[in-house]
Amino acid sequence: MNLLDARPAALQTNEPMPAVVADALDLDTVIAEIAARRDEFDALSHVPRDMIAKMKRARIFRASTPKRFGGDALPPAEFLRVLERIAVADGSAAWVAAFGSANVYLAALPLDTQREIYAGGPDQVFAGGLYPLQPAAAEPGGWRVSGQWHFASGCKGADWIGVGIGGTPPGGAGPNAGKPLTAVFPAAEVEIVDNWNVVGMQGTGSHDLRLHDRFVADAWTFVRGGSALVDEPLYRYPAVSYQAEVHAAVNVGLARAALDLLAGMAGGAKTTTGAPRLADRAYFRIELGKAEAQWRSARAFFYEASESAWDTIVAGDPLPAADASLLRLSATHAAQVSADVVQLAYRLAGIAAIYREHRMQRLVRDAMVVTQHAFLGEATYDGAGAIFAGIAPTITPYP
Repeated sequence: MNLLDARPAALQTNEPMPAVVADALDLDTVIAEIAARRDEFDALSHVPRDMIAKMKRARIFRASTPKRFGGDALPPAEFLRVLERIAVADGSAAWVAAFGSANVYLAALPLDTQREIYAGGPDQVFAGGLYPLQPAAAEPGGWRVSGQWHFASGCKGADWIGVGIGGTPPGGAGPNAGKPLTAVFPAAEVEIVDNWNVVGMQGTGSHDLRLHDRFVADAWTFVRGGSALVDEPLYRYPAVSYQAEVHAAVNVGLARAALDLLAGMAGGAKTTTGAPRLADRAYFRIELGKAEAQWRSARAFFYEASESAWDTIVAGDPLPAADASLLRLSATHAAQVSADVVQLAYRLAGIAAIYREHRMQRLVRDAMVVTQHAFLGEATYDGAGAIFAGIAPTITPYP
């Protein structure tokens, strides 16, 4: 069945739209191309649209599209494993692919707005620059928006772009009172300021966004992390925690790549100085064994927390704050342990790893950047500790 032929009837009912991908690609094929093109992404400072199109064909960008609109609405742990595999090939491509989870935010939009977004099919890429929040002037039926926003990862491949604005959601009171709004625009209406120049994750294209005097209707705004209007299990999973997890999954994959690269170097010829092979050195073997154990332990906690939370949600039970906190804690722990593993791999690799063309260089730089994300910082441990101690966390948003 042709998706375009089926769409009008599907939109008139609550029945799922057909989940068809014309000319689909398997994930292994996409990952192989990502590995072959990672230097290109780094040089361009973004993942180009032809690669985004191939990711769409591999169903990456329908991973968090509601089933009622033809999406897959995957269990989070399933999507996290996809990202981990992509990150082994390239961190930047995995970071951009991680926005296949971002449509969980769009589920807080009115259903009619969501129908319009998915009218072109379920493979929609949503990116955003949410900070710094920009003041917006309230007008009848919406907001007048101007400003500039940072860190809009994947914006050059996006179909829809959100920006963070200050303002009171319609209705004002309730659980969303005081929380910032995100205003959604077609990507073509938002100016991209090409200024992404960093030590790692260069290929994410996390440029600034700019708007001047643009009107956005209330129906195209939502509270970030607000209650979803789609009644499917994925949209009961904590949205902010999920975003922390998708970023952490990138570092989990980068660490796997570093360990594999290091192991591959172990049996090589003796060094220039005539020293024994890496594999023949006791300290190397010991530290490699410890690093593997550290990575596997952090990874196990990471997936255990996600799968346990998902089981609770699918059973129809509310997710306790302590379990939601474990999502944030396990993500931060996985990201930081994985970064430490990459650093250790770099040190054990020796002098060969100092050359710019050596892949270990990019793995180190990319892993460092992941740990700087606000959702994966030291404050997470404070929030988790507060939950364990039975007091209210002092940081927001948490969990």
